[in-house]
Amino acid sequence: MPLKILSIHNTYLIRGGEDGSFAAKNKLLKDKGHHVVIHTESNTRIEQLGKIRTAAKTIWSKETSKYFKKLLTEQRIDLIECENTFPLISPSIYYVANEMGVPVIQNIRNYRLLCPNALFFREGRVCEDCMGKFVPWPGVKNKCYKESLAGSATIAAMLTTHRALGTWRDKVDMYVALTEFARDKLIQGGIPSDRIAVKPNFVPDPGEGSGEGDYVLYVGRLSPEKGIDTLLAAWKLLKNPIRLKIAGDGPLTELALQAAETNPNIEYVGSKSIEEVYDLMGEARLLVFPSVWYEGLPRTIIEAYAKGTPVVASKLGAMESIVRDGVTGSYFEPGNASDLAVKIDALLSDEEKLRRMRTNARKEFEDKYTAERHYDLLMNIYDRVLTHYPKKLKKSQ
Repeated sequence: MPLKILSIHNTYLIRGGEDGSFAAKNKLLKDKGHHVVIHTESNTRIEQLGKIRTAAKTIWSKETSKYFKKLLTEQRIDLIECENTFPLISPSIYYVANEMGVPVIQNIRNYRLLCPNALFFREGRVCEDCMGKFVPWPGVKNKCYKESLAGSATIAAMLTTHRALGTWRDKVDMYVALTEFARDKLIQGGIPSDRIAVKPNFVPDPGEGSGEGDYVLYVGRLSPEKGIDTLLAAWKLLKNPIRLKIAGDGPLTELALQAAETNPNIEYVGSKSIEEVYDLMGEARLLVFPSVWYEGLPRTIIEAYAKGTPVVASKLGAMESIVRDGVTGSYFEPGNASDLAVKIDALLSDEEKLRRMRTNARKEFEDKYTAERHYDLLMNIYDRVLTHYPKKLKKSQ
């Protein structure tokens, strides 16, 4: 039966994977015959609002409450699915939905509910100093949000206020995590386990590649948390050198350019369109993913699987949840350039194993990350929420 879904998202100043996943999911739902009402708020308004008003909205937005109460009064919405409510929509949306008798699903794309900077990453290392603290004061002390004391204090105030109110526990009917790792972190942070489902993102099928290119590929942002220094150091240690192609940009672009100038086996190819990335992935022998933070669900790894390309990744966080060691790729110790070099040398010296991994990677995509699989999981989550919601619905009517 077609559903009428209110899909909500606070977009970012720089479009990222979360924005893309939001758009892809809404299109999928519409293509399947559901009525999707889309509401987005944009961080471009922050400058207009100013710091004080933005801080107030982060904790509780009266504007959100008023707007959505009117919308839910005028339209029959079956359920609300929130992507990101930070900072301008705020958790006040949950209270409006609860009052109007509409169930709420909150997607979890980062670690915002548990960590002020949403990354569990500080000063070049994984950091869980705020985990388990009712007031996340270490995040304020260390200015974890954009190196801003005021910004960090605002997020800490938002988290503390809604922990005190029981918002996260009582006002959200289902959380949807991207990986089992993220689910475990939410449970550790106090979210009831029976209200956390796991549903990975999906990517359109780009078709399988050949893997016949004589190179290894890195695709992504060139920034410290992505382990770029580890990647470049490893290419000095390979016993059997192979070309490394680096696609992307970011604050460490100059470091990649310097490495390409001094090491003939490193090629910086710059930013590429998604079509160009797929071509590079399909021909690559391996994709290397050396991130040193937990990640959410790296789209790059799913895209590599779709092309049938094995992945060598840090044994950490989301990567450990989605890369199957010895099956779809290989792990290495996070930040350990020597171990990365050893794992790459070992894989590239075993052609039969690489062929098996290519088959396995493509099957992993077909089993877990297609649009149809995503839709089935999504409908199961919707059914769970709607099936267990009647008591609350009758009470509100």
